[in-house]
Amino acid sequence: MQDWDQYRKQLMGRVMELGTLSPDTLKGYQQLSSAGSKSGVLDGKTRELISLAVAVTTRCDGCIAVHADAALKQGASRAEIADALGVAVAMNAGPPWSIPPGCWMPSIVEAVRGRLRPAPEESGC
Repeated sequence: MQDWDQYRKQLMGRVMELGTLSPDTLKGYQQLSSAGSKSGVLDGKTRELISLAVAVTTRCDGCIAVHADAALKQGASRAEIADALGVAVAMNAGPPWSIPPGCWMPSIVEAVRGRLRPAPEESGC
C-alpha cells in the first residue's frame, strides 16, 4: 500500500520545483484554485469534499492525496469523506445511462450475436 503522506509531500515538492521553472504557471494555477473560495458561498470543508470527489472521478492520485489531507484539515469527518466518495462512485456509474441507447444498444446486441460492427456515423454518437 502506498504511503500517501510521503507521496503528497513528494508531489508538492515537484509542484514547487515546477514553480521555480515557470512561476507564472504556478501563480495562475493557485489563483484559479483559490478564486471560488473568495465568494464565501461554500465553506472550506465543502469545497475540499467536492474537490476530493472530483479527484476520485478523474482518478488523479495526486489530487486525491492533496484534497483528502485538506478535507481533514478543514474538519471533515471520516463519515463525510465516505459520503463524498460514495457520490463520486455513483457519478462514475451514471454516464453510461446518459448515452443515447441508439448508440450503444445495437453494438451490444451485435456483440451478443457475435457480429460486432461499428455504429453508423450518422447516429450522432
